Amino acid sequence: MTRGLKFNINEELLSNIEKSTGRIHQIDLIDDQGWTSTVHKISAQNGLFILKSSFKEKYREWLKTEAEVLEKLKDQQDIPVPGFINYIEESGHNHLLMTYEKGITLTKALRGAGNHDEKKQLMKSFGELLKRLHETKSTHFNWNVNWIEGELKRAERYLEAGECDGDRTLFEKLRANPLPEISQTVIHGDCTTDNVMVSDGEVSLFIDLGGMTVGDPRYDVALALRKVMADIELTEAFYKGYGRFRLSSKEFNYLENGLYEFF
Repeated sequence: MTRGLKFNINEELLSNIEKSTGRIHQIDLIDDQGWTSTVHKISAQNGLFILKSSFKEKYREWLKTEAEVLEKLKDQQDIPVPGFINYIEESGHNHLLMTYEKGITLTKALRGAGNHDEKKQLMKSFGELLKRLHETKSTHFNWNVNWIEGELKRAERYLEAGECDGDRTLFEKLRANPLPEISQTVIHGDCTTDNVMVSDGEVSLFIDLGGMTVGDPRYDVALALRKVMADIELTEAFYKGYGRFRLSSKEFNYLENGLYEFF
């Protein structure tokens, strides 16, 4: 089956998918999602599903981690995420099958908002959802970690492999000038406006969960604000919803203009 797909689907993969979905009726590419993967909406006998597929080794690793996170969160209610269905590895391809959830990305919702007040409400709602995540005391994650230390090690690995935008000078600067420690929380790990979904005017769901772990909540806030920092009203609306703390310019630059360059 190739209709609607960005890659050929072999009979074995199709059979594996249809064990969960029932007979597939239609497959459509979702073109506003999937910077590191391709994302398809599947309409099938048992309902609607999302198939996320990665091909490059680095992104296949991320997808496998996302599948592990979703499977851990399968039966919980505290963190709103898609439901895990199946994870399939092939030679050169990894695939994550999950439930289809109603909505559009916050990036798309902001772009299509009718006025600035609507955008402010969306950003306030984003802050409220992120606050909910950061105050969740989930037992599904390992709390005995040093997140920033782990991320710097991962950044150096990507740097040495030539798989990031950051350079050696920036990396050494980050390592030599760490931020003061802060209490770790559950974090999304890539909390941009592309990775949360809006339904009925509210930001209500996290997607793209490969980075969800226990870590520095300032990283989520920095990425949440990266596209709107130039707009004071939208930034203030986010902070009104979030209400836990505000980033200093030093924190924002270290995380968004520094660490994020490696991911």
